[in-house]
Amino acid sequence: MADTAAATRVPLVDYLVLDNGDPHLVAHECMNCGARFFDRRNACASCFQTDFRTVDIATEGVLRTFTIVAFAAPGVEVPFVSGVIDCDGTSVRGNLRGVEPDAEHVHTGMQVRLTTYSLGTDDHGTEAIGFAFEPI
Repeated sequence: MADTAAATRVPLVDYLVLDNGDPHLVAHECMNCGARFFDRRNACASCFQTDFRTVDIATEGVLRTFTIVAFAAPGVEVPFVSGVIDCDGTSVRGNLRGVEPDAEHVHTGMQVRLTTYSLGTDDHGTEAIGFAFEPI
């Protein structure tokens, strides 16, 4: 019997939201001090309080620092750019896509925006989606 269910998309990380709107990231924000975390927390690492709310993260930002990765695990295409992006006050670690991985094309202060891409589809039609940033 053929599987006729619609293909589904699943985010690679819990904090990537793929809904009917534009893809975006969400963080847990401490309701006491405003510190933001992408992973699950029982208490804030800054003030030790335990109340959090979920907040949307800006989809555009500024590249604050980066490295060009030349060596990686087998099967990972190199070189690639990994960086820290300031998304309106929230630091996001991610890779850059759509730019040559060299110092002539990548620089701190460059404007970037969130993008998503397919990591592959399994035998049941479920597509894994990752995120990165690309120059604006």
